[in-house]
Amino acid sequence: MPNHAIARAFEEDMVSRLARFFPEATRVKIPIKLSRAAGAENEKGSGHGKGQNHDDGVNVFFQNTVIEFGTAHEVLFAVDHPLEFADRVLVESNDGSLCAEASVVAVQYHSQRTVVAARFLKNVPNWIVKS
Repeated sequence: MPNHAIARAFEEDMVSRLARFFPEATRVKIPIKLSRAAGAENEKGSGHGKGQNHDDGVNVFFQNTVIEFGTAHEVLFAVDHPLEFADRVLVESNDGSLCAEASVVAVQYHSQRTVVAARFLKNVPNWIVKS
């Protein structure tokens, strides 16, 4: 799968460009499930649902991705669907060690992917440990 490896390297490069704006960012590779935060659509009153039902107050699955960079307060990753400034998302690591709501604070749009930085809404102690 050489094409997959090339696409992955390109994605990492896109996220690293956004990471330059976060001087304390550390490269990490944390697989996550990303979903829209429950109630976020109603609070904003926007039509981002893309056919997803937000009326039941349950987090709707958005997609699997990888946190490429992180700080004590932010996570940086790429997604297939466009997110906008102030969108709220739920970030859950696949191993269950991270489950936190975050708000989008920076976005870079590319032809096939959107690179995002999201800031945790509450303190998440020790989620990232520098060695």
